[in-house]
Amino acid sequence: MLFVTGEYPPMVGGVGRFTAELAEALQAGGAQIAVLTDAQVPASTGENAVRVLAQSGGWGWRLLRDIPACARAVGANWVHVQYQTAAYGLHPAINALPRILRRQGLMAAWTYHDLRVPYLFPKAGKRVRDWVTRLPLRAADAVVVTNQSDWESVRARTRPGQLHRIPIGSDIESRHFSDGERGQRRAMRGFGNDQLVLGYFGFLNASKGGLTLVEVLDALVRDGRDAHLLMIGERVGASDETNFKYLQKVEASIAERGLDGRVQWTGHQADADVAADFNAIDVLVMPYEDGMSLRRSTLTAALANGCAIVTTHPQVPTPELAPDSDLLLVPARDPAAAAAAVTRIAENADLAANLRANARQAARQFSWDVIAARHLEIYTG
Repeated sequence: MLFVTGEYPPMVGGVGRFTAELAEALQAGGAQIAVLTDAQVPASTGENAVRVLAQSGGWGWRLLRDIPACARAVGANWVHVQYQTAAYGLHPAINALPRILRRQGLMAAWTYHDLRVPYLFPKAGKRVRDWVTRLPLRAADAVVVTNQSDWESVRARTRPGQLHRIPIGSDIESRHFSDGERGQRRAMRGFGNDQLVLGYFGFLNASKGGLTLVEVLDALVRDGRDAHLLMIGERVGASDETNFKYLQKVEASIAERGLDGRVQWTGHQADADVAADFNAIDVLVMPYEDGMSLRRSTLTAALANGCAIVTTHPQVPTPELAPDSDLLLVPARDPAAAAAAVTRIAENADLAANLRANARQAARQFSWDVIAARHLEIYTG
């Protein structure tokens, strides 16, 4: 298989991490994998490493010639596009690729990591851009979505057997700290055992509710709690320039509320340190404005590491996770409800322990060997 992705490690971004984890899991199972990605990603080294190739021609119309040629050069019979429009510079050429692949006798698979519409030209309306976003549905041999909401959005436009729902796995390996190890990690971050430590994971953008998160912290502090917030990971991603503008809004809100001394940013760190911070916090708060979704690798990573999670109601039912058992759900853009849910966990040790244990149990369905096996069924079926 040839994977095509606009981002790949060491670039920052969830789609790149997903592609790397999936490629390694498939290759470990005996499949032959090559990855075509952005020119800034270094070529792979090591005898058993996944083969990484650079798309030196960029993501414009030239890719309709370059990618089929690359597939033939590496001997691939499947080309699988990991799609997030920002990672391809919002250019529509990638959306036309499955039709070109089929004309040249290659099998095309397409994973929608989001359904955001690409930029076309200044006066292109939503109807035209939506048509381009869903163009692969007409030509791809297999279409993968990562969550129930996207399934509902596209299933009416797919052929029988074409659509598959496969969740995103955790890109942070699970760790399980003892009470002593947890206390040591908190002390290293400057937190005492009697302080309430909220966590947030992943870079910020407008859909992830960063401004609501600041309001939650503010509400808890005004309620008399010694609350702090640990922002785990990079502040912004590599693919979407609007992320930085949103980060500035969040930082301004923190400053306006006098919370600077209560917010700590870790920046980029090794996966083991991310997992350690998951174990150190009391509650992970992920107030997604578009609702909790299994398209979020940040969520599955938190589950795998046993976080007590407060997040927002999904837009459609998510049968893989049980509310009030695996996590607590609150309305989007409702900092008072989120603060109340955090308080509920902070004041009930049994609830906190059950949420952490149930999160680890639920995460088993998102393991990479399970996800790789589901993909192999598509390629060999």
